[in-house]
Amino acid sequence: MSKTSDTIRFTLDGKPAEAQPGETIWDVAHGRGLTIPHLCHRPEPGYRPDGNCRACMVEIEGERVLAASCIRTPSEGMVVTTDSARATGARNMVIEMLMADQPDAAAAHDRSSHLRQTAEAAGVRESRLPTLDADRIPILDDSHVAMRVNLDACISCGLCVRACREVQVNDVIGMAGRGHDAYPVFDFDDPMGESTCVACGECVQACPTGALMEASMLDDAQVGDSAAWDRETKSICPFCGVGCQVSLKSRGDRIVKVDGIDGPANEGRLCVKGRFGFDYIHHPHRLTMPLIRRDDAPPKGLNVDPGDWSSVFREASWDEALEAAANGLRGRGRAVAGFGSAKCSNEEAYLFQKFIRQGFGHNNVDHCTRLCHASSVAALLENVGSGAVTATFNEIENADVAIVIGANPVENHPVAATYFKQFTKRGGKLIVLDPRGQALRRHASHMLQFRPGADVALLNAIMHVIAEEDLVDRQYVAAMTENWEAQREHLRGFAPEKVADLTGIDAETVRDVARTFAGARSAMIFWGMGISQHVHGTDNSRCLISLALMCGQIGRPGAGLHPLRGQNNVQGASDAGLIPMFLPDYASVLSEDVRARYADLWAGDGGHAGEILAEKGLTVTEILDGVHAGDIGAMYILGENPAMSDPDVDHARAALASLDHLVVQDIFLTETANYADVILPAAAFAEKTGTVTNTNRQVQMGRPAVPPPGEAREDWWITTELARRCGLDWRYTHPRDVFGEMKQVMNSLSNITWTRLEHENAVTYPSLSETDPGQPIVFADGFPRPEGRARFTPAEVVPADEVPDADYPMILTTGRQLEHWHTGSMTRRSAVLDRIEPEANCSLHPATLRRLGVAAGGHVRLTTRRGTVTLMARADRAVALDMVFLPFAYVEAAANLLTNPALDPYGKIPEFKFSAVHVEAAEAVAAE
Repeated sequence: MSKTSDTIRFTLDGKPAEAQPGETIWDVAHGRGLTIPHLCHRPEPGYRPDGNCRACMVEIEGERVLAASCIRTPSEGMVVTTDSARATGARNMVIEMLMADQPDAAAAHDRSSHLRQTAEAAGVRESRLPTLDADRIPILDDSHVAMRVNLDACISCGLCVRACREVQVNDVIGMAGRGHDAYPVFDFDDPMGESTCVACGECVQACPTGALMEASMLDDAQVGDSAAWDRETKSICPFCGVGCQVSLKSRGDRIVKVDGIDGPANEGRLCVKGRFGFDYIHHPHRLTMPLIRRDDAPPKGLNVDPGDWSSVFREASWDEALEAAANGLRGRGRAVAGFGSAKCSNEEAYLFQKFIRQGFGHNNVDHCTRLCHASSVAALLENVGSGAVTATFNEIENADVAIVIGANPVENHPVAATYFKQFTKRGGKLIVLDPRGQALRRHASHMLQFRPGADVALLNAIMHVIAEEDLVDRQYVAAMTENWEAQREHLRGFAPEKVADLTGIDAETVRDVARTFAGARSAMIFWGMGISQHVHGTDNSRCLISLALMCGQIGRPGAGLHPLRGQNNVQGASDAGLIPMFLPDYASVLSEDVRARYADLWAGDGGHAGEILAEKGLTVTEILDGVHAGDIGAMYILGENPAMSDPDVDHARAALASLDHLVVQDIFLTETANYADVILPAAAFAEKTGTVTNTNRQVQMGRPAVPPPGEAREDWWITTELARRCGLDWRYTHPRDVFGEMKQVMNSLSNITWTRLEHENAVTYPSLSETDPGQPIVFADGFPRPEGRARFTPAEVVPADEVPDADYPMILTTGRQLEHWHTGSMTRRSAVLDRIEPEANCSLHPATLRRLGVAAGGHVRLTTRRGTVTLMARADRAVALDMVFLPFAYVEAAANLLTNPALDPYGKIPEFKFSAVHVEAAEAVAAE
């Protein structure tokens, strides 16, 4: 503990003790290894102590009344005794009173609850006190898919309320009743399953008695055991880019429960996917043996049942499958291309890009960043000199203003959203800009629901006000930037009044937002794929960078730029070189010095070791165009699903079908694997070892909790074996070997070692020493660009590639839902997640549904210039009258059958967020 001038010195159990300001007696005792019981107190970050159960009482010299140690702070010279007969006896009596109303252990909701463990540690075997009438409390609530409520075990500690209101800030749980008859309720006394609960499970993790518990931990008699596991593994959530650390509880070869742990990005919190989506790895559709397409198989297509593939594929040994895969790739040079995965580890991403470059002599290798934040990375590299975030999202705690634009963190990054919501509860001003309304608007000081595609015009108008009203940080601009005069001149044409019709936002609102942001002491800007997935995505990001620069909001606590990354390792995969124009750490393939460095590193591996091509490779969409053009005949696809994720997927599927050789490496027989000639069964993330890097630049260690099923293998092993059969002399025996090689060329990994990551929670890059946990904020003293200056790049308004007309009068936009992720290959195989969201759906404004003659829950038909889908429609007032929102996780109504493949010219990212669409009632279509 570091000492300050405010250190408080006191006596604890007869020994000198010190407390820092804000520390309680319980904190100090816990830090010294003393055990003071606690029930209503939860020491994890985000939980304030309440002191209402009195199970942590201690004796203070000179005071007649015992004190609750969780809320009492020491004072200078105080004498505290935790183990006196009086304190111990009082604590035990509290525990005995609480146990009096607990159900008998044989019928307990949770036989291994924290309360029962506390009672056992205190030697309280049974209660001598009478039990109150059980009819005073509600009966079992089993209305929720994921959780059960059994209030006969509730002790009214209030932890569930604090978990919901203060930690996750969902405001679903409150207390009803008074005194001993107080009990938790959901919304306005709704059953849990009918409330607005988002199933984050924070209340379940916080509950000390089992009154709230995971349904999966209960038997048919509603008796549970929270310790029904024999092994715990610390790892990382496999879903979004937040990078939550998790405790995987397993028994035998099965994971049975997941809790959040105190990682730097989540501080113990999880969302519904992280807590309840783990069981996809045990789904019967898992690939467990290598498969080879049968000679008598039907034509390639989407007709393979993932549970019964025997008419299309046959099982093979690893030797046969790897040889078959290699035979179709070996020696074919530019005829081969590769799609890697942001769901795999850093080491696996590095090996994949190395295999394509070294094995086939070109740079035609890409991954899903091309479909999510490629335009953001392009703009950041151009104007800041780095493709990563300039500040972690946790830095919002030091901000007083924040912008969230083109992102829906409550659904797409739920744990990061908790920090945003807490920020507003502390008085921070949150400015939300989005064509679609969202849950964050409830917490926002400003909500600008602008016209789709008007991002550049709106952002330029905000900057116009800042420039014209002389709210610019002139000292910062002069010292740290270049091209400001060109930017200032450009902004003169974007008066808010002039673009109001285009943006749909009145001039005074724009001026208020501009003044609020420019007047901030510290401000952050967060954005998502609503910014990046446009033909003007790079221009959108350029505007956000310019807005931060002109206000001097980079490089300080609570200030910075943060594109929220989508997949669990999209940041790490990009850092590792899984991009066609860059080698690891964004080193250009056009640089002679860079190519020479890799030639030295890879010398002796065989293949094209010293022949990295001085030519940018093809991107995801360009590779598939190359297949149609006949330039590419074979592909190796690792963990990606372009048959669902690419725009205009009929085009993508036709390309996959025309390949003469396709090797797919995955955990399920995905829509893409339907087209494969060889399928290689991979380990899921909870079954492998490797590092990942989250949206905060935090490098963390993933560890295996259970073995892969059947003959499935870790991806690094499969890629290594395939490379060896393609003529490369690779000798990796463990991911740590790969990590060691990466460190030789990746400055971002300086001072980060495999051993550190095995023993430390995480390390944020850049790390300045072997003991530095890393720098959450970068570019305080300059930028990795010429002369250390960031650059302003003016952005003109670029019209959408296609606009609504008489035939297609509405606007289609796509995105994710809270419960489902990416193309649904994982989340739709999770029992809880698929039961919450089982059916393909879209969202329209209630007035739009009335105009169409469709009731909420009825079906509509969506048609664009590329295709048609029919699916259920939901009423959602957050969607504009002329818009339809379509999630992209459902193969039966694949959103990307409809989306526009037009590309941003810089980031080469498709236009997923804007397509002209015709919407009609499905019943009317059927009647025709």
